[in-house]
Amino acid sequence: MPTTDADTNGSAAAAAAPHPPKPDTDPRSDVQTVTHHAETSPAAGVHGYAQQKDAHIKRLRRIEGQIRGLQRMLEEDVYCIDILTQVSASTKGLQSFGLQLLEEHLRHCVADAAVKGPEAIDAKVQEATKAIERMLRT
Repeated sequence: MPTTDADTNGSAAAAAAPHPPKPDTDPRSDVQTVTHHAETSPAAGVHGYAQQKDAHIKRLRRIEGQIRGLQRMLEEDVYCIDILTQVSASTKGLQSFGLQLLEEHLRHCVADAAVKGPEAIDAKVQEATKAIERMLRT
């Protein structure tokens, strides 16, 4: 099975299951998790990824296909190393997606905070730093 993140199973994404509400804090730290910018952003509800949303959804569906491929590989008793290769490709796909989202956050949310003053920029930089730390732990 090829291991590029271009692999897909050709199927649409699974129906979205309802998710429980996000906690106000990250369970691994005491940092507040910002889930919206209604009070702080002139473009309330518009996130840094808004212009790339369709591309991001397409990318996540491709990654979802890779994960489903992993399930099939196990069901079909594929050789361990081949499965691990696909795990690596899937992981790289998620890491790449996360980095792109982080870049968009920096360009949009942190840049927006920069025009609001030192306190706002410090808060956004700290928030971004914590996000980077979480990404590096995985």
